[in-house]
Amino acid sequence: MRTGRVSYAVLSFGGFLGMGEKLFAVPWEALKLDTMNKRFELDVKKERLESAPGFDKNKWPDMADKSWEAGIHAYYGTKPYSELPRV
Repeated sequence: MRTGRVSYAVLSFGGFLGMGEKLFAVPWEALKLDTMNKRFELDVKKERLESAPGFDKNKWPDMADKSWEAGIHAYYGTKPYSELPRV
């Protein structure tokens, strides 16, 4: 909120009719905009996403926690906004 930037997109994966699905916070930098098809793409194999750190829709992580942030960015190979050059 302080920077006015989007840090993460939350994606759902698996389950059926909303039951048993797993949620994932994906760093915004891991997404690529496909303007032709008007969508964002995440270049991660299904098997890797299945083992990605996720959470339940009723128990969200503390996304301000620096250790959680470091783990998510390490998994997707991105850097937190605090480490990116200011524009």
